[in-house]
Amino acid sequence: MARAAQAITRIGVLTGGGDCPGLNPVIRAVVRRSVAAGLDVVGIANGWKGLIEADTRPLDLMSVSGIIHRGGTILGTSRTNPYKTPGHVAALMATVQSLALDAIVAIGGEDTLGAASKLAAEGLRVVGVPKTIDNDLSGTDYTFGFDTAVNIAMEAIDRLHTTAESHHRIMVVEVMGRHAGWIGLHAGLAGGADVILLPEFPIDVDEVCAAIRQRHGRGKTFSIVVVAEGAEFKKGQHITQDAGRQLDEFGHVRLGGIGQRIAELIERQTGFETRVTVLGHIQRGGSPTAFDRVLGTRFGVKAVELALAGAFGQMVSLQGNRIVSVPIAEAVGTLKTVDREMYELAKVFFG
Repeated sequence: MARAAQAITRIGVLTGGGDCPGLNPVIRAVVRRSVAAGLDVVGIANGWKGLIEADTRPLDLMSVSGIIHRGGTILGTSRTNPYKTPGHVAALMATVQSLALDAIVAIGGEDTLGAASKLAAEGLRVVGVPKTIDNDLSGTDYTFGFDTAVNIAMEAIDRLHTTAESHHRIMVVEVMGRHAGWIGLHAGLAGGADVILLPEFPIDVDEVCAAIRQRHGRGKTFSIVVVAEGAEFKKGQHITQDAGRQLDEFGHVRLGGIGQRIAELIERQTGFETRVTVLGHIQRGGSPTAFDRVLGTRFGVKAVELALAGAFGQMVSLQGNRIVSVPIAEAVGTLKTVDREMYELAKVFFG
């Protein structure tokens, strides 16, 4: 909820959850805009963990010089949930008070901002910046990191085309996407994939194989299948890397293995040689695209301006070409997933 504008002198910034390209441009923009406004900036290490453990350091113009092109985050990150362990919220609030932080800029996805929303309700002066390569946060058209991840996946698909065609194979490409298939959809469309499988629409293996047979019936000797890591078969069973693996602090299992399973089923049912490539963390690494650098920069500047205006509990958002703000609680209330209309568009190019 926005409050009356008030003078602030010290602002903290943290990055939580999985890293993604564009985090450093946001940090840089937060520092540059804050310094221009006469504010001191405190960098908080490893997400909410840094506030719980009072692990911080000052940030100035030299600290953020030359980082706009770098992937990852100079502040480090973690998936720490301050509400999981008794006493952590109190420790976090005590750190904020001891450091005399007038505002916090929390850069993160569903989990980090979900915690920010709860903390805002308890009085923490926090502004959110949406970060997820999955592009699944409501309230914003795009999140930074998504464009970079799509371009990396598209380039991989382009490269796999030549191998698939040369060896007359089916190539299955597993991309990121736990609950939302935006990366798979965009990369698959841009890369000319012949089948795209997403978490929103349960996999029918018979339909997949039929599309591949249809394509081969036209004289093609290879196919590209893109599958998001969170895709499910119609029976609704997730494919995980390790069924016995513990959940993370926000209750998520580690997904993976769906690409291998799909490849095995395709080869068994069609008789066509099939191979799988799992892109994994490659999609998170490396330099952000120009789009993500600019978007991250705009988000960072807007976040500081919201703090200066006393608009706490808000998240910066891209709507059309405008940077606006929405309540953090609204943004994390529901996931933004691929709708049927978009998937039907992709299916035009199947087979």
